[in-house]
Amino acid sequence: MGRAKKVVLAYSGGVDTSVCIPFLKKEWGVEEVITFAADLGQGDELQLIRQKALDSGATVSLVGDLIQPFIENFAFPAIRANALYEGKYPLSTALARPLIAQQLVKVARDQGADAVAHGCTGKGNDQVRFDIAIASLAPDLMVLTPAREWGMSREETIAYGERCGIPAPVSKKSPYSIDLNLLGRSVEAGPLEDLMTPPLEDVFSMTASIDDSPEEGEELEITFDCGNPVALDGVFLKPVEMIKEANQIAGRHGFGRLDIIENRVVGIKSREIYETPGLLLLINAHQEMESLTLSGDVLSMKRNLESKWADLVYQGLWFGPLKEAIDGFFERTQVDVNGTVRLKLHKGNCIVIGRRSDTSLYSSEMATYGRDDIFDHQAAKGFIYVWGLPTRLWSALRKKDDKNKPI
Repeated sequence: MGRAKKVVLAYSGGVDTSVCIPFLKKEWGVEEVITFAADLGQGDELQLIRQKALDSGATVSLVGDLIQPFIENFAFPAIRANALYEGKYPLSTALARPLIAQQLVKVARDQGADAVAHGCTGKGNDQVRFDIAIASLAPDLMVLTPAREWGMSREETIAYGERCGIPAPVSKKSPYSIDLNLLGRSVEAGPLEDLMTPPLEDVFSMTASIDDSPEEGEELEITFDCGNPVALDGVFLKPVEMIKEANQIAGRHGFGRLDIIENRVVGIKSREIYETPGLLLLINAHQEMESLTLSGDVLSMKRNLESKWADLVYQGLWFGPLKEAIDGFFERTQVDVNGTVRLKLHKGNCIVIGRRSDTSLYSSEMATYGRDDIFDHQAAKGFIYVWGLPTRLWSALRKKDDKNKPI
């Protein structure tokens, strides 16, 4: 590894990224550490985090408001893609990583840095996402990963920080590892590592428990334009406001909790607790809108590609060629995804109860069994003959072979 003089560090204000600052300078000879903290709607006191970086030895401490691009350029494409990793997880954390990597590279260029760094460990997914994204965007930049290489335990890391003037956490640390942004929360570790232990209510903050959610259900309508959610109950909202409103509505009815075993990129299984109320609500509504406005063959192909798209994002390949190619297919499919879906939220459930669209492929005259039916029933006989011909030929050959077999 060549020696880096000026480094841009992805900074969260936690123990690991704070210790990264003196470690990079003292152990690896870095002359200047510039920190970058991303505001993704997590609600942190980012100015306090900015000051903590300076107190920990950073030369420059930057904070970037990325909420709008996060929702418009990452969350909304995920909604159009109906992106659910392994059919369950809406990628709330994974979607943030390529944006942070993009900004790290931009800051490195603006500041004349020769390397970027992050505080990811060697066990998780984020190291893969950051390393690959940065290599895709700026292959000339070194990527430094001190927390992956320093070999210190949590206690040793805190002690190292104290020796460098970084105070230890003043309150008892939560037993959980938590990542938070406007799209949701991911929670792991602590008691959750016992797979038979149900998550306690202290795990959750974006969603009400089933017991505390309203006794009466709530109906709402979500309107889409070219695959993008644009209005709630007829009120047009900008993308960030759409996510905020969807979070509040779905969250108070206890919708959007996930307790899953997922397969990490590095090959191990982990138990993850997610809260993604608004994102999951909008994906459910979008899937229903597509069922009305896309033809069967397009839907079938898109469902296959959605799974691959989710895999690519989860695995850190946002900036790769295959995702870019799939994006092109998705963009064309969304032209006709327009209309309104009506849903009912109640006690952790989200049920579709209505849908309408000016670009609908549903024909009541074709579907009805009443007097207005215009479907040509006599045409079915010829269709069935041709459709079933390969099966009948195969079956006849099989019976012929059975007759010729020796007894």
